[in-house]
Amino acid sequence: QERSVREILADIGSDQRMLRLLQGDVGSGKTVVALLAMLCVVEDGRQAALLAPTEILARQHFNTLTGLMSGIGVEVRLLTGRDKTSARGLLLEEIASGRAQITVGTHALFQESVAYHDLALAVIDEQHRFGVHQRLSLAGKGVGPVDVLLMTATPIPRTLTLTSYGDMDISRL
Repeated sequence: QERSVREILADIGSDQRMLRLLQGDVGSGKTVVALLAMLCVVEDGRQAALLAPTEILARQHFNTLTGLMSGIGVEVRLLTGRDKTSARGLLLEEIASGRAQITVGTHALFQESVAYHDLALAVIDEQHRFGVHQRLSLAGKGVGPVDVLLMTATPIPRTLTLTSYGDMDISRL
């Protein structure tokens, strides 16, 4: 975890846009590594989003993050397609104003109606469940270049990694 965090934070601190795959078994600590990366951009006054393929997984991430960060003053919000209209309107305002520092959610995160104040980091869990256009649409929500951290628990053989993910850096837990 420490090595992966160092690699990711170095990428975030560089002038180049990060495109990194974080690979690790279930329970290896990918969410904690992603949280540290998200806190790095929040500390800089910017926003982070964590995209999950299902509402159940988004809620699990939300509960984990809020539990780990209770008492430190970071505003974490959950946005899903199920949110009621009145609550959704308030949530969209919090995201647009920057009050929502970390937003966890499903496909709702990259819908046209969602505008971020200053999205700096997009974390995408189970990245293979999203298409390239979906991943790019979330990354396109930033004012400037958005760093992208993809997470997967699916073991990927080295040859396939080089073929399919040769354009990105890889951290393994």
